[in-house]
Amino acid sequence: MIKNTLFEAIEAGSKELQKFFNGTFTVQSKGSLNDLVTEADHASEKAIFKVIQEKHPDHFILSEETGEIKQDSNYKWIIDPIDGTINFANGIPLCCVSIGVEKDGVMIMGAVYNPFMKEFFFAEKGKGATLNDQKISVSDEDNLLKSCLVTGFPYQYLDSPNGPLQIFEKLIRKAVPVRRLGSAALDLCWTAAGRFDGFYEHKLQAWDSAAGFLIVEEAGGKVTDLKGNTYNPYQPGIIATNGKIHTALQNLMNGGDL
Repeated sequence: MIKNTLFEAIEAGSKELQKFFNGTFTVQSKGSLNDLVTEADHASEKAIFKVIQEKHPDHFILSEETGEIKQDSNYKWIIDPIDGTINFANGIPLCCVSIGVEKDGVMIMGAVYNPFMKEFFFAEKGKGATLNDQKISVSDEDNLLKSCLVTGFPYQYLDSPNGPLQIFEKLIRKAVPVRRLGSAALDLCWTAAGRFDGFYEHKLQAWDSAAGFLIVEEAGGKVTDLKGNTYNPYQPGIIATNGKIHTALQNLMNGGDL
């Protein structure tokens, strides 16, 4: 029942993305420069809510645009109606709908769908991860210097030791390829699928990573906070890798060298 609702909700939100993409829609700032919300974000969120609340009216919801809809429930739906809003607003098809389902504080399901590339990623705890119903797994690369990485940057720069620019500089000075897709959910899914060997970011929200981190873990990868502790989507930093380069990347993130 939960799985069916998740799939229906993802599909409902994705239809709204397709309806608005490359069309005319309103765009507003959420307070800081380039932190945007569009008419399509709200439409997608509304469509997702409708599916979930019809099937599970007593479930807790946490969503990027609305915030918390609190309920006394063991279940929480963590929703990003469009992850990669700037991409979406500029007609770049690297964006998606992301929904994670948490039960008793444990992520049990996650789904991420990019309707423009027709890629549907899904994971259920203990049952592996799939892309369009085909099993996926992380890469085998064990040398950080030979890895292909992906990252993101916060809208407001974190002026702290080992911040985003410092880590990026260390990597590119050693010719390590680091990509920036503009969607943390896709960064995680592409790491799960072995396209990237690792992903790191200093500042995310729960809706950015709730589905994707489970997909990485179920694809055989490793996900921690920046210090190597068990990952919790309610704290900001993340390292997600194939497991084989994890220690090296974690060391780099905490002041070490390549």
